[in-house]
Amino acid sequence: MAGKYISLTAKDGGTFRAYLAPAASGKGPGIVLCQEIFGINAYIREVADQYAADGYTVLAPDLFWRMEPNVELGYTPQDWERAFDFFKRFNVDKGIEDLGVAAQALRTRPESTGKVGSLGFCLGGKLSYLTACRVKVDAAVCYYGVGIEQNLDESNNIKCPMVMHFADKDQFVPMEAIERIRAHFAPRPEIEIYVYHGQNHAFARTGGDHYDKASAMTAEARSKALFKKALG
Repeated sequence: MAGKYISLTAKDGGTFRAYLAPAASGKGPGIVLCQEIFGINAYIREVADQYAADGYTVLAPDLFWRMEPNVELGYTPQDWERAFDFFKRFNVDKGIEDLGVAAQALRTRPESTGKVGSLGFCLGGKLSYLTACRVKVDAAVCYYGVGIEQNLDESNNIKCPMVMHFADKDQFVPMEAIERIRAHFAPRPEIEIYVYHGQNHAFARTGGDHYDKASAMTAEARSKALFKKALG
């Protein structure tokens, strides 16, 4: 674990922690990392540390703190059950508020250059999309975002480039939803949408049941190309 936890203050009061992984160079563009339904667990910290090694300063806020602070789950059946319970009770609007707080904190931290992007997986994929809709960010990357098709009416608010990654065998994001999203954004070339054939949900999660190294590396290269172009 290369980073550390810091404390943030919510807009409506209360404090919550966020995992901060500073750029290896000491200062770099910011990335707000939006968690999966398993909290700020080892995988999310791994992603943060990896981007930090590549020169970004990453901040991953604990978005479940209003229900239970410091949630950190694995992938056992019991953990999946708890994760889905959090998912069902999660207040998305409050979560986006907290991500806005994290983005603003990143812009002003000494480890950041001032530019900020968002990155998210699963639940976090949708949250990264909504962050681009409601919060000022300079780029957004969304991995297999569950339910993005339900918020396409907010897309006119997106003022930054975006990359979305989907899997055509995803049980949580069916092809019908992906096609709706793809058709909706067809007139907007700055919104790049990629579908990974033969892959399932969470194909980029290292150590996961559906991890596919080739697809994960391709998606990562596309994501980092966007961040390099938009954030520096």
